Amino acid sequence: CRLSIVMASFVGRLASRTVALWRATAMSRRSVQSLASHSLRVQRNGQRWSTLVVPPSMRYQPGMQARWLTMTSPVGSQDDGDGGNDKGDDANNTKKTKKKKETGEEKDESDPYAKVEDQVTSDEEEGKANNQTQAAEAGESQTASPDQDAEVMLSEHRKPNAGSFEVLGPPSVPKSVEDAFVLPINDRPILPFSVRVLEIEDPAVIRRISHLIRHGSPFFGAFLRKGHGDNKIVDKVDSPQDLEEVGTLVSVADAQQVESGRLRLWVQAHYAIQALGEMQHEDDRHAATSTADIDVIPPSSTDALEQDVMHLRVQNFETVSPEDKKNMIRALATEVTSTLRDVATFNPLLRDNLMGILEARLRLDDYEVLSNVAMTVTAPGADDMQNLLNEPDLEKKLQITLDVLKQELLNAKLQKQIRDDVEKKLDEQRREHLLQEQLKALRRELGMVKDDSDTLIEKYRAAIAGLDIPEKPKTVINEELQKLSTLESHSSEFQVTRAYLDWLTVLPWGKFTKDTTDLDKALSVLDEEHYGMKDVKDRILEFIAVTALKGHAQGKILTFVGPPGVGKTSIAKSIAKALNKEYFRFSVGGLHDVAEIKGHRRTYVGAMPGKPIQCLKSTQSCNPLILLDEVDKIGRGGYQGDPTSALLELLDPEQNKNFLDHYLDVPIDFSSVLFLCTANVLDTVPGPLLDRMEVIDLSGYMLDEKINIARKYLIPTAMETTGLSEGDLTITDDALELLVQGYCRESGVRNLQKHVEKIHRKAALAIVQKRQQNEASPQIVVNADALHDYVGQRIFSSDKLYEQTPPGIVMGLAWTAMGGSTLYIETVAVKSRSSESKGSLQLTGSLGDVMKESAQISYTFAKNFLDTQDANNDFFNTDISLHVPEGATPKDGPSAGCTMVTALLSLALDRPVRQSFAMTGEVSLTGKVLKVGGIKEKVLAARREGVAVLVLPAANKADFEELPDYLRDNLEVHFAKTYQDVFEVAFQ
Repeated sequence: CRLSIVMASFVGRLASRTVALWRATAMSRRSVQSLASHSLRVQRNGQRWSTLVVPPSMRYQPGMQARWLTMTSPVGSQDDGDGGNDKGDDANNTKKTKKKKETGEEKDESDPYAKVEDQVTSDEEEGKANNQTQAAEAGESQTASPDQDAEVMLSEHRKPNAGSFEVLGPPSVPKSVEDAFVLPINDRPILPFSVRVLEIEDPAVIRRISHLIRHGSPFFGAFLRKGHGDNKIVDKVDSPQDLEEVGTLVSVADAQQVESGRLRLWVQAHYAIQALGEMQHEDDRHAATSTADIDVIPPSSTDALEQDVMHLRVQNFETVSPEDKKNMIRALATEVTSTLRDVATFNPLLRDNLMGILEARLRLDDYEVLSNVAMTVTAPGADDMQNLLNEPDLEKKLQITLDVLKQELLNAKLQKQIRDDVEKKLDEQRREHLLQEQLKALRRELGMVKDDSDTLIEKYRAAIAGLDIPEKPKTVINEELQKLSTLESHSSEFQVTRAYLDWLTVLPWGKFTKDTTDLDKALSVLDEEHYGMKDVKDRILEFIAVTALKGHAQGKILTFVGPPGVGKTSIAKSIAKALNKEYFRFSVGGLHDVAEIKGHRRTYVGAMPGKPIQCLKSTQSCNPLILLDEVDKIGRGGYQGDPTSALLELLDPEQNKNFLDHYLDVPIDFSSVLFLCTANVLDTVPGPLLDRMEVIDLSGYMLDEKINIARKYLIPTAMETTGLSEGDLTITDDALELLVQGYCRESGVRNLQKHVEKIHRKAALAIVQKRQQNEASPQIVVNADALHDYVGQRIFSSDKLYEQTPPGIVMGLAWTAMGGSTLYIETVAVKSRSSESKGSLQLTGSLGDVMKESAQISYTFAKNFLDTQDANNDFFNTDISLHVPEGATPKDGPSAGCTMVTALLSLALDRPVRQSFAMTGEVSLTGKVLKVGGIKEKVLAARREGVAVLVLPAANKADFEELPDYLRDNLEVHFAKTYQDVFEVAFQ
């Protein structure tokens, strides 16, 4: 409301003000200081400089002469700006007064314009004298460099013996111009009645502006460069087509040379001009030709104009205000004023600018001034400002201004709404915080609560009360509690100490779970959840027996090794349940950071202990069961340390009694912990780590075991998962046998579980479909004939390639991840075209290096063995090709040595081996049959293919005898020490 009243009174005062008062105000220093008191300001060595609006009083007035202005005083200062030259000025004024008295020209001191006109005349004389003196000095230094030219311009522009900020104000502004030097503007156009700060880098443009200032005509045209959005800084252009058609006539108010040779200009805009075209370069051309009577100093020979700067023919761009639209223009102006007032209500910065305009006494009743001022203070986009310049119709100018103000008003309202919302939230938070602090203070005064540190210390002491803490950790805890009591609760060290004590006091010092000693109960728990796995169950029973005899359990490190899906991880959880121990699992597969085992140093942000310490916190027991899963896939050492080396301290019974975590930095006892590790193979486990483990081999499940697992565990689980009842689905034994042999041959039962679940899902679908058709639910029976309807076609067929094996072909046995398979060795003689051929062996079938070496040994031994059987047989002088079928499957290992020798001898003797016959064993160069692995899987493969006679190395006899009776029954097995034993059985 106050702003509206002030603006209304301001318009009234402007209407009643006389032209003479405007002139006096324009010539006084006070008007310049009032101009500098508003709008955006530029900080120059502690002084403020107005950069927004030039009052109309500084526009051209008839008879106005160039005069010196000073800008040394800050805004609001009453100093006249002349500093130490006041006495000299008084003396000069005294002389001039006496002279005027003699000539009768002295004016009455009561005349309000007398002092102003005397000051104008005095400044004019001083300026001309100064120009003559500096022109003479310039003539003596004609060889000055271009960089010095800018300094000459500055010295010409400033008042003699004045401070560094006393500048030459604009001379008389011409009513119109015919041609002008052009400076492209790169960001936003300069609107009339505004002030802008420009920086120039081009030397030619700097020299040109220096020339203009030296000759008292510091005017040039400022035109917006087309394509100004490309973020380029351009001081001159090649063609008028690169500039907008309408620009502004500006004058230099002050200039300053800055770093890198750039020139900073403070320019004042006067009125709009229109470019008509490029003019010819002439040596005597000056920047602006005025229709007013203004003395222009012609350039000297040393100040020839730059030929690469642009001069354009221009004319004044007049604004048209039709009489028939007078009422509309007045209404638009009123709306602009009202909207500007509304915007100022929301925008404090714009409100300050408007107050400065009122102080500068701008004529806002001049609608063109109102339009330009409103656009300047709101600072819209360059396109909107240029559109305002281009528009000659006053009505459209006001309409453009009104559109911009409406958008600014909308933005201001949104900003105010956002600001109010933020302040409201902050006020609520401050209010809540203040109330909380007051509540804390009241409780503290009443003794209801204590300080944070005291409360924490009591909490920690209560947590460790009654715990059997070893001496060293107890000492550390007491020291940290004492330290915590001396720290400020808001300090960073307080938070670090608090986190450290949280971990030290949360550990289960001296807490143990009671181990079970009931063998029958433990065995029933293991049998309830796992079928078979006799070796694992026997080892756990032994552990329980030792615990019962000694009275307490000892920590052990057991490692279960076997193919995927055999139950290594799941049996660990069952063991923890059988032993009444807390269970904790973490996988070390792919682990590369040693801090996961040993913890971080407390100096790091976010430091925390390693997984073993976290296990103790989680289980709250000092004797839990910890499962280290996938220990064969642990990462090797890098810049973050070697985790396998860190595990040595944890898994070594001699070291883990005093395990030292980097974070806690106190010894922790892990000697009572039972560690279980799982691995698929032992090849990648480091030797020192493997030496500390007790390895238990889980070779996989046989056919009978898989069928029992499906009956006891997989089918009931699938029934519960799918929501079927026992009467809804029945899977026959022949279907399960076919499912295991034809679809799920792997060692584990994970794939078998997927197929069983698939059968139950399809059965559930069929039952629901029948029920939705209002039909009775059928009882589904899945037998061997209907199995393919539920799980698709059979994946594995019989490995038996030959019903009757011909000469040169022998069945071997191989271990695979699928549980073992038969492996045929095929040999064929190749006739050589050369009569001098001594025989060779060609190998195919994706054989590995070890298997290739075994083939060469078998070939050499076969030739020597054939000489002992038939010295006249020269079969091995021919070329022989040896192939192992399924060439896409990689094969490796030495266990096919006996099979290769037998196949070569069968081909050489042209005698087939016994039918339903298979063998395995490595052969040495001297004919020894060596031990091999995977006997269980190989015997399973042999029985699956109907093998009746089997040859095994004599060293594997103990492995065969450990097999279940149903695998050994009805199987003729021969154990061979040398190949002679194999030969006698094979060709019997």
